[in-house]
Amino acid sequence: MYVPNSQITLPDPDTIVWKYLDLSKFLDLLLCRQLFMSRSDKFEDQYEGTFSEPTFEELKRLSEDKPGFLDYYKNHRKNVVVSSWHINEYESFAMWQIFTRNNEGLAIQSTIGRMQEALKPETRYEQHIGAVDYIDYKKEYIPFDNSFFPFLFKRKSFQYEREVRIVADLTEHNLSINEGVKTDVDINQLIEKIYIHPKSENWYKRLVMQLMQQLGFDFEIEKSDLESDILI
Repeated sequence: MYVPNSQITLPDPDTIVWKYLDLSKFLDLLLCRQLFMSRSDKFEDQYEGTFSEPTFEELKRLSEDKPGFLDYYKNHRKNVVVSSWHINEYESFAMWQIFTRNNEGLAIQSTIGRMQEALKPETRYEQHIGAVDYIDYKKEYIPFDNSFFPFLFKRKSFQYEREVRIVADLTEHNLSINEGVKTDVDINQLIEKIYIHPKSENWYKRLVMQLMQQLGFDFEIEKSDLESDILI
């Protein structure tokens, strides 16, 4: 269930978003009709879900006569799960390089509005959508009056990601989360178009089309424009 939050920055509903993934993860999404959300402290960035230095100094002051105050924030990361998407009007060569391997990846194209609608069906988890702000962690402040804020800020070094996130806090569910969780999603609403890896062979596109037909999906499929024929 998508729950709007007025304090979280959300792009316009028509904003185009992308998810780059390999074939196995794409098939898992279609077969399960569930979106995988990673545990926040499992990301490669060790700062994920942490605070900037100015915020940390304030938290330390507040914790002086509140034992366990800082421990809450340290433990909170393992209860928050995230699905990351890339904001871009066009395909990103960098995203293909980072998130796909062996020339056999795919990209899902969607919009913020479609994502909101896809998360509306009843589900166990409340999900919030927010755009990531990229800041200087040595100088800039991250507010902590909302438990989702630490997960919607990243260091400026990651600006190329242009990330928007679906975030869920599972603390109240008392779950033992390993790598992450799967949450129900309306696949047909979520996916607007599928793009095939720019360096893939024709057989791979035919395979993807055949697999989707057998699974009962009829998404529009295109080969990436990044490897189109030159004009001269």
